Amino acid sequence: MPAPLYNAEILRLATEIPHQARLAAPQASVEKRSPVCGSRVTVDVMLGDDGRVAALGQEVRACALGQASASLMGRHALGRAPAELAEAR
Repeated sequence: MPAPLYNAEILRLATEIPHQARLAAPQASVEKRSPVCGSRVTVDVMLGDDGRVAALGQEVRACALGQASASLMGRHALGRAPAELAEAR
């Protein structure tokens, strides 16, 4: 029997999304949309003097998988270089 798409860990992550507010004056923003389900995630960032993510904001209108992905990004983005985040994608 195949594993369920939305397991307990996915659902837990989907309910614990950090940085769920858009930044007032971000240095950069990007919106991504899933062509499969229509989920949309907008991410705002501010970089510090060292070029690493100093502030992060997210607006998440997504299915549980998109919410879980945003949760993981929100947990691990601060202090990372933009290239590290692109690589993690």
